[in-house]
Amino acid sequence: MGWRSWLAGGLMALLMAPAALAKPIEVKVVVLTTFEVGADTGDAPGEFQAWAERWPLKTSLKVPGIARPVRLSEDGVLGVVTGMRGRARESVAALVLSPQFDLSHAYWVVAGIAGVDPRQGAVGSAAWARYVVDADPPFELDDRELPPGWDVGIYGPGAARPGVKGSAPGSSDMVWRLDPGLVNWAYGLTRDVALPDEAAKAVRARFASEPAAQAPPKVFLGDALGTVRFWHGERRTAWARDWVRVWTDGAGVFAMSDCEDQGVLDVLSLHGREGRIDPARILVLRTASNYTREGDGETQAVEFTEGGARAGFEAAWRTGSPVVRALVAGWPRYRDQSPGARP
Repeated sequence: MGWRSWLAGGLMALLMAPAALAKPIEVKVVVLTTFEVGADTGDAPGEFQAWAERWPLKTSLKVPGIARPVRLSEDGVLGVVTGMRGRARESVAALVLSPQFDLSHAYWVVAGIAGVDPRQGAVGSAAWARYVVDADPPFELDDRELPPGWDVGIYGPGAARPGVKGSAPGSSDMVWRLDPGLVNWAYGLTRDVALPDEAAKAVRARFASEPAAQAPPKVFLGDALGTVRFWHGERRTAWARDWVRVWTDGAGVFAMSDCEDQGVLDVLSLHGREGRIDPARILVLRTASNYTREGDGETQAVEFTEGGARAGFEAAWRTGSPVVRALVAGWPRYRDQSPGARP
């Protein structure tokens, strides 16, 4: 092969691989949602549609390993539909490893719906998590076959019985404490946000035993329990309260149940140890679309309503967007110093 042929071949290879030449896009904030009902815009909304339409996120990009195209705004906000349950883990890993983006200074906002413990809040409420707790690697016995003195058949790895903290080396860190300064900053910025009340009004009478479920939706600090296993009911809600209490050494209070946060935090924390992302810049915002149990005295059948889901979608936008806007507006400072950092 002559030098002219070699040069022509090299130029052709470069022209065919523009991504290899492109400078990675610096991302200021990543907004992670888990599902969308149909298209990103213009139809029945899911978790993502308000972000895509109202921010707006105009540019679509394909990232290998993520089922749906991600969307990017002109001011450096990246919106992602991760997929639900276990798929969220793979999507976040694909995003972090993609050469298309520079995520080294990015903030992360997980903004999705969840089931709320009626002891902590009403449908339509929004909770900034201080802790994310993993409930995916449990040991389990059938509740009909429990040993004497047990009230539930789910207990932690490395533990001999329920209510005892164990360990899960090589499986999960089990508990992630989000940066308190950043969480408190986000909560302080949004604590007075007005949230839709119609969905909560429709079901308040069913939870007469829970004052928090009687009140209008609110923004509060409350912790997230993540497991791909969907659970529901009074007994499982009691289990969730105890699980969060045990694994956080009494510091956490169960508020929101979801299927993805444990996987998202696991991936981000692992890559954070390698310096690909900053794990002190993660926020988890879960909004209530339903309760973790049915009303007082009712059969514990899982119930979702369109009104509850829409209230959760709207609460995530109303509560999450002021935080994202503040991060973008303050980027000259917040790129290198978190708003929650002490001066």
